[in-house]
Amino acid sequence: MASEPIGGDEQSELTPDSWAVWAGRPRNVGEPLNTPIVTASNFTEPSAYARSTGTPTWESFEAVLGGLEGGQAVAFSTGMAAVSAVLDLVPVGGHVAIPSDCYQGVALAVEAGVAAGRWTAGELAVTDTDAWLDALATADLAWLESPTNPLLEIADLATIAAAPRSGLLAVDNTFATPLGQQPLKTGADISVHSVTKFLGGHSDLMMGATVVGDDGLFERLARRRSLGGATPGSLEAFLATRGMRTLPIRMERGQRTASLIAERLADDPRAHGVRYPGLADHPGHELAASQLGGFGAMISFEIVGGAEAADRACRTVRLIHHTTSLGGVESTMERRAAVAGQEHLPAGLLRLSVGIEDPEDLWRDLCQALDG
Repeated sequence: MASEPIGGDEQSELTPDSWAVWAGRPRNVGEPLNTPIVTASNFTEPSAYARSTGTPTWESFEAVLGGLEGGQAVAFSTGMAAVSAVLDLVPVGGHVAIPSDCYQGVALAVEAGVAAGRWTAGELAVTDTDAWLDALATADLAWLESPTNPLLEIADLATIAAAPRSGLLAVDNTFATPLGQQPLKTGADISVHSVTKFLGGHSDLMMGATVVGDDGLFERLARRRSLGGATPGSLEAFLATRGMRTLPIRMERGQRTASLIAERLADDPRAHGVRYPGLADHPGHELAASQLGGFGAMISFEIVGGAEAADRACRTVRLIHHTTSLGGVESTMERRAAVAGQEHLPAGLLRLSVGIEDPEDLWRDLCQALDG
């Protein structure tokens, strides 16, 4: 995990692990230790309407995430609301570049914009750095994802973010989390999160967020949130802040267990095509080791027997939950090619989100499912 101080005035002596616990709390004598759930829709002037000015509950969350990423955070109602706000920055007739392997919601949103004549788009392999450098010259928005979902491919963020570009560079940082990488520090314009996943960490909320280092870009995204009505609920913002307090220890446990399971799967005759950046034979391993503070808690692998065997394994897990989404304290698994729009993926590919359960219990459960 990252251990360097994260910078700034109050932050200068704190590592990310401490910032996640310390930031975003009331500081005055007599105030509560935690920012409470503020349900007011409006405030006395000059703050006025919550949709435009926010609430103390949102602001607490934004302070924690913004500090971890090294910028200013804007909280949204969902991850896709954050994605849509970024896409709204693309001028009419502009061009969008996205990875060929990326979150399905992003691909569908970009496809819908193309169908409506809103913009043109192109897909690039996230590992083809030269292609991205060429695309930056003409793209109004280059959207990167690293590690990618679900194939866990690694982009050369440092090289791409340092190159000249004609538009904006946004990086989906959901899988890595701010503890794994900070895209703004490499030179990206926007870091995007599905807060629903690792940041919230308990599968009990839906939220999204963007983080930027430029004041003007911050104002544009905050305005898109207000005009689009994509504001987070007070309960969700409270839960997300509480979830982030334990992000460092959850990620530490999840990554350690994921590494163990990935290594065992790589040697297991029942599995093949194990994708985990921490494995030495992963094509992006050296790049991941140089730019990530940890290899993450996501594993993708294929199972001998293809789709039928993979479906059977999903039906027979006991401790692991057969469900979509990821990033919670509980481990989850699903066959991604069974999801509409993901049929291009290997038929037997399983995506495993590793939680904080006992590693040996997880391995035993996975083994009995693979045996099934």
